[in-house]
Amino acid sequence: MLGWSQEELAEASNLTRQTIAAFENETRIPGPNNLLAIRVALEQGGVVFIEKNGGGPGVRLKT
Repeated sequence: MLGWSQEELAEASNLTRQTIAAFENETRIPGPNNLLAIRVALEQGGVVFIEKNGGGPGVRLKT
């Protein structure tokens, strides 16, 4: 949604690019702290996480 590269997400979340790549490749399971760091970075970038509301969870960009 944001068009970020692995490097950009890694920088925004204060994780390494290798960590982001491992999560994407499903060779490593992200822990709670890493998930929170990624979520915060995405939210600061403009992503809004939508909780389950009858139609299921989802995401959208802030307008």
